[in-house]
Amino acid sequence: MNVNTLKYYFRESTRSVLRNSWLSVASVGTIIISLLILGSSLLLVLNVRHIVSTVESSLEITVFLEDGLDEEALKRMEEEIKFVPGVARVEFVTKEQALEDLKESFGDKADILSGLEKDNPLPNSFRIKTSEAEMVPRAARQLEKLEGVEQVRYGQGVVEKLLSLTHWVRIWGSLTLVVLGAAAVFLIATTIRMSVFARRREIGIMKMLGATNFFVRMPFMLEGMMLGLAGGLVAALIIYFGYLSLLNKVAVTLPFIQLVNDPQTLYRVLGGLLGLGFGIGAVGSAISLHRFLRV
Repeated sequence: MNVNTLKYYFRESTRSVLRNSWLSVASVGTIIISLLILGSSLLLVLNVRHIVSTVESSLEITVFLEDGLDEEALKRMEEEIKFVPGVARVEFVTKEQALEDLKESFGDKADILSGLEKDNPLPNSFRIKTSEAEMVPRAARQLEKLEGVEQVRYGQGVVEKLLSLTHWVRIWGSLTLVVLGAAAVFLIATTIRMSVFARRREIGIMKMLGATNFFVRMPFMLEGMMLGLAGGLVAALIIYFGYLSLLNKVAVTLPFIQLVNDPQTLYRVLGGLLGLGFGIGAVGSAISLHRFLRV
């Protein structure tokens, strides 16, 4: 392929976009809307998963111990806990440390606990983290069977509901992305097919004059790529600045909600939108041209 042929392809592609300006604008608009919906849904799913993962990471098991256990018994129990399937981290908390933590949680009202320092009713305990949130209930049931354990708490009932909710969030989030992605492909391919249909006579004449399928297809492929890239670029810019504005507002009004703010994750989403627009434009053009090249 020489330079003159490449110049011809780009010249014809640009001329076609300008000649069919209204149809080109409609194609780019469809791509922008489709990718905006897809990109926004992807960010929504990522943020829901991030919030759920944050909540899951805070789950821990507290094992309250019986009074009177000596140091040797505590060490033996710690080793037994480490062998429980799913346990990732074990931290021993003395009753004195537990009282200090309780005072800290009370903040300015910690003075009401001053009378407990002489006769501390809090037990020694172990704080346990599991490698996966789903393993919390099962590990808690096994910990209850250990000798010297008085009580095990992990938020019974609430944790099971949370884990069920996160499971369905992941499933429906993935299904939503698949459905919206398929809808975007369909809309873009349909729009480009309309552009090709409007010039079906031109394609037929070129074929009758001996033009190869590749020669006929390339200008339309480049046109689809240009339109797809333009739509992807606009959609990426809108989502980028819109999401940055959202992050700033959430940080001020709802500081306890931690949204995804990793630049690499955001750049991957934006790069994916650009690549998706470019690729769908090319694929949509190829699919749309297939029937019209049979002359």
